[in-house]
Amino acid sequence: MKKNKHAEIASTHSRLTAADALVIFGVTGDLAHKMIFPALYAMAKHGALNMPVIGVSFSKWSLAELRKHVQVSIKHAGKIDDRSALAHLLSRLQYVSGDYNDTATFKALKLALGKARRPAHYLAIPPSLFSTVINNLGAAGLATNARVIVEKPFGRDLASARALNKIALSVFAEDSIFRIDHYLGKEAIMNILYFRFANSFLEPIWNRNCVASVQITLAENFGVKGRGAFYERTGCLRDVIQNHLFQIVALLAMEPPAYQGFGAVHSEKAKVFQAMRSLQPSDVVHGQYAGYRKEIGVAKRSDVETFCALKLFIDSWRWQGVPWYLRSGKSMAATAAEVLVELKTPPQRLFDDSAPVDGRANYLRFRLSPNSAVALAARVKRAGKEFVGDQRELYLLDEQLKKETPYERLLSDAMAGDGALFTHEDAVEAAWAVIDPVLDIPRTVYRYKPGSWGPKQADALIAADGSWHNPILEKEKK
Repeated sequence: MKKNKHAEIASTHSRLTAADALVIFGVTGDLAHKMIFPALYAMAKHGALNMPVIGVSFSKWSLAELRKHVQVSIKHAGKIDDRSALAHLLSRLQYVSGDYNDTATFKALKLALGKARRPAHYLAIPPSLFSTVINNLGAAGLATNARVIVEKPFGRDLASARALNKIALSVFAEDSIFRIDHYLGKEAIMNILYFRFANSFLEPIWNRNCVASVQITLAENFGVKGRGAFYERTGCLRDVIQNHLFQIVALLAMEPPAYQGFGAVHSEKAKVFQAMRSLQPSDVVHGQYAGYRKEIGVAKRSDVETFCALKLFIDSWRWQGVPWYLRSGKSMAATAAEVLVELKTPPQRLFDDSAPVDGRANYLRFRLSPNSAVALAARVKRAGKEFVGDQRELYLLDEQLKKETPYERLLSDAMAGDGALFTHEDAVEAAWAVIDPVLDIPRTVYRYKPGSWGPKQADALIAADGSWHNPILEKEKK
C-alpha cells in the first residue's frame, strides 16, 4: 500500500513532538485509581515513562498521600513485581491541589511544569468539567504545543458534542485532541482491522451480495457496581452503543483505506457513521435488570436502560439492505463480546441437509472477549455414501499472554502523538447524529431477569432475520 507523503510528514512530526510531561486532572478519582496508575506502572516497567507526572485535584492531599494512593491502586490491579519501576513512577509524581474554576490552580500547575513545554493534559474528570478545564488551560497559556486527552463520553447528544468540540478546537488543534475510547486499545478490536485488510479471501464476500446480517453482542454478567449515579445520567445507549459498538461496526463496514496512515482509517470510519440511517423508536429495545432501582444513586422510578438492542442500516453501496443488530447490557448471562457475520445460504439446495443449522447459515465469528478468536463455520460431509454433513467451525484462538492493556497502549500512544486509536471530531458528531432521534423521547423500558440475555422484546427485534447469537463460553479447543 502506497504511503501518502502528508501522512509520513505528520507521523514524523508526531514522533518529534512527543509530550514531555503528563498532567492528570482528577488524579484522586476512580478512573485514575483503576486504570491510569496501573497503566503508568506498566509503562515504567517497559522503560516508557520518562516524563514528570503531575496530578491535579480538589483534594487537599500531600505528595506522600498521593504516592501511597498510587501504590494501593497498583496492588489492587495486580501485584507489585518490579520495585525499581514503582520507585521510578513514584519519583516522577508531583501534586497540585486546587479548584478547576480558580485561575490560581492553573498558575500553580504552570509552576509545577517547570521546563516542560509539550505537556499532555489528561481529563480524568466528569464531562461537566471538560469545558472549564480546557478554557482555563488556554487562558493560562498551557495549551501551546500541548495536547489534551479526553475520556468518553464526549458529549451526551449531538448538540453537546458539537459544543464541546467547538470549545476544544478553540484551544487545541484537532490533531492535539485525543478522544479516548478504551475499547479501541484492545488487541481483539485491532485484529478486526488487520484481519479484514491483511487477507484477500474476505473481500469478494464482504458485501450485501453475500452477507445476510451482522450481530454484535457486548454482555456483562454484573450490574452497575456502585456507579448508579453515573448510569442514571448516561444509560446503556450512550455508555456503550454510541462509542464501543459503533467503533466495531465502523471497522467491520469501512472501505479499504487509501494509504497507510491513521488519517486514512479515520476518514473511512467517519464515512461509515455518515452512511448510517438515523434510528427510529421502532429500531430500539430498552431494558432494565430487576433490582437496578435498588442500586445506590438510582431513582426509585428510574426508566434508564441497562440493556439496549437495536437494528441498524448502513446506506452505502457495500452494505445497502444488510441489517446490523447490536445489543449490550449489564447483569446478563455472561461477560463476553462477539461479532457474528452471517452469510447468505447457497442459491440452490443441491443437498437436502444444506439448510441453515438451527436457523444459522455459514458465518464468520469474531470473539473479542474474554479471549480473542476468529472462527469460520462451514459444512463438511460425513463419511459414507450419502451426501449429508455437519456444520463445523474452523477455529483460530489467539492468546497473547504479554499484551499491553488498553490504557497502557492508548496512554503511550497519546504521549507519543500517535492518533491512530483515537476518534476525531467528524466521527464523533456523525455517530451522535445516528442515535440523537431516540435519545430523550418517551419509551418503554422492559424489565429482565439478572443472568438472562435481556428482555424477550429484543428477540422480536431480530426475528425477521433469525435469532440472537449468544456467545459460546465453554472452553474451546485450539
